[in-house]
Amino acid sequence: MDIIRILVTGGTFDKEYDELTGNLFFKDTHVPEMLRLGRSGLEVEVRTLMMVDSLDMSDADRAAVLEHCRECPCGRILITHGTDRMEVTARLLGPEIRDKTVVLTGAMVPYKFGSSDGLFNLGAALAFVQVMPPGVYVAMNGRALPWDRVRKNRTTGMFEETGA
Repeated sequence: MDIIRILVTGGTFDKEYDELTGNLFFKDTHVPEMLRLGRSGLEVEVRTLMMVDSLDMSDADRAAVLEHCRECPCGRILITHGTDRMEVTARLLGPEIRDKTVVLTGAMVPYKFGSSDGLFNLGAALAFVQVMPPGVYVAMNGRALPWDRVRKNRTTGMFEETGA
């Protein structure tokens, strides 16, 4: 199996909690720790592109993600991303990346909170990126959904498939 490139963009996945101020902030990615905790045996290469909340992600940030995907020699790419704008990035990548399998994933609750869905979503995304055909997918809640048929249901907090 080829090396899987993991591109980190931040999002709730990597937020920390400042107990003194009550603010959430970014420090470093938790992905290496999560891979160790999950006892991953996969060959991965983790690259931090940015540490931003997806609500603050600019068009230039998304263009940088696209460029990294285009230039990446790996055929399998996993992107950690904030859930609020994950489908926006997926819709940018989908028409452009056809020769690689790209899976975006994230978390609704920060990993450091202990009750996070992040570890589950990361594990599922790592499985999906290995078995899905080339294309762009959003992997959340145990499902891999195609880039052009996914949305975040803001009432349930779940990602769901939409009509074509």
